[in-house]
Amino acid sequence: MSGPDVPASFRAFRIEVEGERVRRTVAELDLASLPDHPVTVRVAYSSLNYKDALSASGNRGVTRDYPHTPGIDAAGTVLASRDPRFAPGDRVLCTGYDLGMDTPGGFGELIRVPGDWLVPLPEGMDERQAMILGTAGLTAAIGVELLQRVGAGPELGPFVVTGASGGVGTLAVALLAKLGYQVVASTGTERARALLARLGATEVVAREDLGRPTSRPMLKGTYGGGIDTVGGDTLAGLLKRTVVSGAVAACGMVGGAELTVSVFPFILRGVALLGIDSQHYPHDRRVAMWRQLAGPWSLAGLADVPGLVTEVDLDGLEGAVEDILAGATVGRVLVRLAP
Repeated sequence: MSGPDVPASFRAFRIEVEGERVRRTVAELDLASLPDHPVTVRVAYSSLNYKDALSASGNRGVTRDYPHTPGIDAAGTVLASRDPRFAPGDRVLCTGYDLGMDTPGGFGELIRVPGDWLVPLPEGMDERQAMILGTAGLTAAIGVELLQRVGAGPELGPFVVTGASGGVGTLAVALLAKLGYQVVASTGTERARALLARLGATEVVAREDLGRPTSRPMLKGTYGGGIDTVGGDTLAGLLKRTVVSGAVAACGMVGGAELTVSVFPFILRGVALLGIDSQHYPHDRRVAMWRQLAGPWSLAGLADVPGLVTEVDLDGLEGAVEDILAGATVGRVLVRLAP
């Protein structure tokens, strides 16, 4: 699927794996290297997520086959389409599904994807703003929506965001604060404290406060619930401290995939544990959520918050990947592919 506006080649951040050796380069690729999906998009911006860093490290649990182009997020302009829903010039975004996992992703100047993966860029949002949010913003927004759906509102007390210095965490803090929640940010990154306060956190606590293991089945009800990006003992600690009818929306496991907690918070306080799956979020609700993020839940001012966004190009991705793997990243890493 080539045409006058579709270049014959493009640049991409490529990962090659040979045995235990992982090599990352910026390479020039032929258009024919892309899968034969119906919609070709010129990517203007992407963003760096922890899953991208895992793919860029040769993690076969994320990406089976190499060489590969990571990038689970992309926003740009349709260049060519066999899908009648899209035409050249349409501005679109893509997050989740298989993009950047086993399908070449947003760290390339071009992507080819099924039309079902694409969301029209909502009115009032440009590509840069969309990728400051990206999968992280969509995940945070789904978490808030889940809390609201079960009635876990600001009236229940302060809500905790764990792993608050990361991509999902910072955006969850900002969105909850915008919607009137009292937000407690839990982080192990001391230098993120000022940023989290600027985003609306009324209190910043050390991650050890929640993550300290205890054999007690429940603790004093202190929080209305929260959004957890950590898992493990941190999630267990938050559930034990959640008040009657509170809820926790969970999306991460950097602190461990196992959850050791009794049934007591669920059957004695009616606490709800809600799983966030942004990768397979239904398309119609995905479109509606992006419109919500461009409208009533807009976080457009985030681009001006000092310390939240770091911008790199393809040549700067190597260092950014190393930083996120080392836990040295605060906020969002925006990847610029447009000239």
